[in-house]
Amino acid sequence: MLWAGRSAIEIATAVRRGDVTATTVVEEHLHAISERDSKVGAFRLVREQAVEESKALQKRRDLAELPLAGVPVAVKDNVEVAAESTRAGSGATADAPARDDHETVARLRAAGAVVVGLTNMPELGLTAFGDSAYGIVRNPWNPSRTAGGSSSGSAAAVAAGMVPIALGNDGMGSLRIPAACCGVLAIKPGAGLVPGPADDWDRLSENGPFATTASDLALALSVLAADPALAEAWRGGSRVEPRPSMLRSVWADDDEIWEPQPPQDSPEPFDLRVAYAPQPLPAGLPMDREFQAAVRGAAETLRLAGHTVVEHGARLPAWLGPATIATWLTRAAASVSDLDRRRLERRTLALARVGRVLGALKLDGVRGRERWSGYGADQWFGDADVLVMPALAAIPPKAERWGERGFVRNALTNVRYAPATGPWNMCGWPAITVPLATHSSGLPIGVQIVAPPGGEPHLLGLAAQLQSAHPPLRPPGFAF
Repeated sequence: MLWAGRSAIEIATAVRRGDVTATTVVEEHLHAISERDSKVGAFRLVREQAVEESKALQKRRDLAELPLAGVPVAVKDNVEVAAESTRAGSGATADAPARDDHETVARLRAAGAVVVGLTNMPELGLTAFGDSAYGIVRNPWNPSRTAGGSSSGSAAAVAAGMVPIALGNDGMGSLRIPAACCGVLAIKPGAGLVPGPADDWDRLSENGPFATTASDLALALSVLAADPALAEAWRGGSRVEPRPSMLRSVWADDDEIWEPQPPQDSPEPFDLRVAYAPQPLPAGLPMDREFQAAVRGAAETLRLAGHTVVEHGARLPAWLGPATIATWLTRAAASVSDLDRRRLERRTLALARVGRVLGALKLDGVRGRERWSGYGADQWFGDADVLVMPALAAIPPKAERWGERGFVRNALTNVRYAPATGPWNMCGWPAITVPLATHSSGLPIGVQIVAPPGGEPHLLGLAAQLQSAHPPLRPPGFAF
């Protein structure tokens, strides 16, 4: 296969030039899915009609102008695709086909992308695991481990080279967590940049893309946001005004295991104030030492690229964790309100039950969210332009049928391995996950970079600089 595993930019350029047809590209990717997905379980539905759609695309008069000409994309199964059912990982949702494309899907199609399938996710997107009534999404790096969640299948499909770009969404980390698990990039846009999912979790959830390169990610985000300027954002970011600092300059660690090199063939240079927090979690929540080292390594790479790098000395406030968990659980309760509970999984019922109790007691996280989004996040963040921190706290759990288990095991496992993403949904700030290295377990390590509102260009620019020094990771066992 010549095109499966290629970047979206390579594919679109070749289709626009006439070096290959969109139909050939789509057929090769459908073949890759048929060969690889039995090992991964990324797709709930593969759209064979994508071939006919690619033939129609090939006849478009504006083909030579389309930024995603002929690029196969996968869509998370809670985003509407016309004529397909939207099951959201649940047997309790309606199987009637959607009348219209969601606006994000419509924008992808208008830009020349071809939807090849809908990807698996945990029921209603409530957990950071990849299992549902439709199967278990397995990590392409190690099938015994979860691909993360809730945009499980989208991340796994990109990691395994079945599509170059996939669409997911993120309500408490559901883009960044599976991206870190699977060794790909994902960006959660800031509030309002991209049209959100139908159930946006009271404005907590944002739609966003997965890709293997920063340039592909920037291109996908530019299409989803209808902002062509974002396609070039990976080349550098603009400066923002500094704010009051809570940071201190430190660079010393006897346990340092990184030997970063200055980026080669780097994007355009730009100077930001980069803070890094190897262990930002409140006391009582441990952080894997290799993940901490990855953050230090990313910070040193960015220092060598010309940025001002400082260490963030404070941990996230202790009250934020309970507020984030309470918000998650009360959103779970809201998500099941119109569904037949007899058809829901044990896990979903348990999460919703606790959420209803918390809501009845007025312990729904609303005050904490208001406090964090009102002034807490800005005050804690300090005067940095961006903050580098771990994306996960522990390696991904086993790929098992977590939906058949109860509240305690699901909640504790979620919180222990993926507690660092939710705060940035609580305040609506943009955040990106960038794969950086391989853990001693053999799984990838991703770092999370956060920016204040409007900081997406910074995130894309820094992701490109990190990738120039730490090339994209590929899971073993898949040919690219």
